[in-house]
Amino acid sequence: MNLGGPIDKLRFLSARSSSRIRSCEERNGYRKSQLIERKLVGRALEPSEKSEQELVQRLKDKDPAAFEIFVRAHAGSMLAVARRIVRDETIAEDCVQEALLSVYRNIEKFEGRSALGSWVHQITVNAALNQLKKQKGRKELSLDPLLPMFDDGSLRVEPRVQVDQTPEDIVGNEKLRKYVLEQIESLPDPFRVVLILRDIEGFSTSEVADFLGDTVAAIKTRLHRARSALKKLLEPIWSEDR
Repeated sequence: MNLGGPIDKLRFLSARSSSRIRSCEERNGYRKSQLIERKLVGRALEPSEKSEQELVQRLKDKDPAAFEIFVRAHAGSMLAVARRIVRDETIAEDCVQEALLSVYRNIEKFEGRSALGSWVHQITVNAALNQLKKQKGRKELSLDPLLPMFDDGSLRVEPRVQVDQTPEDIVGNEKLRKYVLEQIESLPDPFRVVLILRDIEGFSTSEVADFLGDTVAAIKTRLHRARSALKKLLEPIWSEDR
């Protein structure tokens, strides 16, 4: 089969979907678009089980109309996931195209043990992680300066800050939400990615280990350090709000 036509169609549709999302952000602001995209992750259309099975079968039959429906339903959430991992709009769009092509070529392997959106979510994460690996030439920062300091008696050197805000408070407060996202972005990639996959994308520790080709124990250690660093980074704004 000549895949040129269908693949070109997928690239066109994914590019058009990315353009629509950017237009939405420009009109309504990035915060609203990001919240909408986050809700879409893994469940783009919330289809019934029957309708999803029908769509999957049409995808396996290489139905062009089915792929157009699929791209329109999932491209937005795929772009949001890729953005969070690679932190670059153009590279994120490349990740989406790569993931869409992977779906097209491997849809026959989808057995329906999970929702279609969950399967696509994993493929997108893999595409984004592959892009990060290609950027390994850049210098990795150390996490140590971001971690709390302790004395010989295992007591923290810096004064502790009482945190009263709940996750709901952060989501509902534009200033807090923006600051939290900025501090997550400041973490070195090995720790930032683990934190995003585990605490934002919602994968289990074992799933994160599979994604990154590491042991569960190593991921748990990295996640603990990432959370500790993030907590310290957030202390200035907690102090300011008291």
